[in-house]
Amino acid sequence: MKTKEELPDCPVAVTVSLIGNKWKLLIIRNLLMRPWRFNELHRDLDGISQKVLTDNLRQLESDGIIIRTIYPEVPPRVEYALSDLGNSLRPILDVMQDWGNAYKKNNFVTES
Repeated sequence: MKTKEELPDCPVAVTVSLIGNKWKLLIIRNLLMRPWRFNELHRDLDGISQKVLTDNLRQLESDGIIIRTIYPEVPPRVEYALSDLGNSLRPILDVMQDWGNAYKKNNFVTES
């Protein structure tokens, strides 16, 4: 986790620094449904490279937003799930979803 000194003073900037890229938000969106395995996330997130997915998962884990669980099986199974902190983002993503739906409904211009 980042130290207090590493974070911006502005609380909005703190949130953006932790979850403010496209891929992190989409990873969190998926993990709100259930735990996912790496390959499931990679297949579902169209356009993300393995490196970018790995980097974002590591950052989210380091910041305490997700939990990586390794199951002692052969072959090993690894799942990613939201931590309690990550799950506390649910209302934020719900509002983002509502806003996105309203925007699409009210501002989508169709070609005539």
